[in-house]
Amino acid sequence: MKKRNYNKIDRILEMPQEVCSNTPKVIITGFDEMIIENFKGILEYEEFFVRINTHIGIVNINGFNLNLENMTNDDIKVTGKLESIELERTVD
Repeated sequence: MKKRNYNKIDRILEMPQEVCSNTPKVIITGFDEMIIENFKGILEYEEFFVRINTHIGIVNINGFNLNLENMTNDDIKVTGKLESIELERTVD
């Protein structure tokens, strides 16, 4: 997969890197909500464990009563009692 460089035009227009590339953006709101932008797919989904694939790695989420909400082609919202989040880098 070819990675698009964050070029001069993007910097001049002050475009965020995640908009111009496949770089994931993780937003955590308290201990109850998490949004992952630029995800590729869901690898595993249980009430207590979720694995989400991104273009640069895997996001592992542990918790209780985990739900996947507001899924689009670009982002996904995970709700529930978030206990821990682990990032696995798969691309250097």
